[in-house]
Amino acid sequence: MKAYDQDLRQKIIDAFRNREGSYRKLAKRFHVSLSFIQTLLGRYLDTGSIEPLPHKSGNTPKIKEEHYPILKKLVEEKNDATLEELCVQMELQT
Repeated sequence: MKAYDQDLRQKIIDAFRNREGSYRKLAKRFHVSLSFIQTLLGRYLDTGSIEPLPHKSGNTPKIKEEHYPILKKLVEEKNDATLEELCVQMELQT
């Protein structure tokens, strides 16, 4: 899901500062969820920041950077090998 843009975040903060309604009213006015308002205003009050948090998706890679050249070489040498065969060869190489 894409983060809300800075302009919307700033408008919500400005409305909050001007006491233009409760959290629920702000959520309804700006067509966002109540939890987004709570999170945004909580972060703003704690840190002064309205920036979205960095995206933290995905698992850590199973293959380390230094193993990519080895894997590339194995695939070039045995381009018809199955994934299982490549896994075995990688285990032997590392």
